[in-house]
Amino acid sequence: MQKIVIHRRGGYDRLVLERHEVPACSAHDVHVRVHAAGVNYADCVVRMGLYSSAKEYVGWPITPGFEAAGIVVRVGVEVKHLRAGDEVVVVTRFGGYATDIVVPARQVFPIPRGLTMTEAAGFPAVYLTAYHAAVMLARPAAGARVLVHSAAGGVGSALVQICRLLDCRVVGVVGGAHKVEHVRALGASEIIDRSQGRLWPEAEAHAPAGYDVVFDANGVDTLGQSLRHLAPMGRLVVYGFASMLPRANRRFSWLRLAWHWLRTPRISPFELTDRNRSVMGFNLSYLFDHTKMLAESMDQISRWLDEGVIRPPAVSTFPLAAAGEAQRALETGNTVGKLVLVTDAGMNRGGA
Repeated sequence: MQKIVIHRRGGYDRLVLERHEVPACSAHDVHVRVHAAGVNYADCVVRMGLYSSAKEYVGWPITPGFEAAGIVVRVGVEVKHLRAGDEVVVVTRFGGYATDIVVPARQVFPIPRGLTMTEAAGFPAVYLTAYHAAVMLARPAAGARVLVHSAAGGVGSALVQICRLLDCRVVGVVGGAHKVEHVRALGASEIIDRSQGRLWPEAEAHAPAGYDVVFDANGVDTLGQSLRHLAPMGRLVVYGFASMLPRANRRFSWLRLAWHWLRTPRISPFELTDRNRSVMGFNLSYLFDHTKMLAESMDQISRWLDEGVIRPPAVSTFPLAAAGEAQRALETGNTVGKLVLVTDAGMNRGGA
């Protein structure tokens, strides 16, 4: 098998394609021949050496990747619901950038009806994140005013759709004019193009009384204002800190990171109490032991995809060997939807 391996923190050249033996398949495991693997911003943070669960669970060397789609090669003797030849999607805590992956059967699911392999590889991480943020944590009521930062990205696109499905009024924030129509098509009521420099005045105009829910993965860049723009009983859901980290082709700087850390708002429980606001945060990579929650979430998301009430992210593909270029593209902030790595098996299938 081949897989992308990172031996130490650094730039895109640290993503090296290597040949390794396929891991053994134990009684409760499934061996999947990967056709496509999703690329997430968290993978870039892994490469930078800053992803806490990567350091805690794996260390160096590490193969990034939280999701993949492919065909079952073999199953362990205790696995009864899957068999060789099944087309499946895999949710994994690292290891997805590979031609083969062996994981516990509880992390393997049927591909939702009508999805291609590349689409299947691009939906689990973003939709599980969005589902947990919106359905498990924020729980917006019908008619709630919701602000979604980075609404054209993978998680943002999923959040817009799920919140519209929950009958919310969604305001999506994008970073450029070329992303506006994409977010409008997902169902956002209004779109704010922050490249025009009027993010918060426009946000206030769309919800003068404040937002019932704000979803923010930017960190220091928007976190303080996101909190200030909550309505009474409003909830801020934090699931990332992208603005603290370097973008494409910028060198990593501990000094810059420390400066952003110092600028990050310190949230007072007294102020939250007085203003009737809530702040919630999560990292799905620490929730893999919650197998029942994972299975139920995937089941609901798959049903929505089967029914056509939500749609998979728009996908752009790169060869597995070009993982560094995929991460560079993602870090520019100019992409829409999801980036997916395609293996030789996927290429031979036509990437579908």
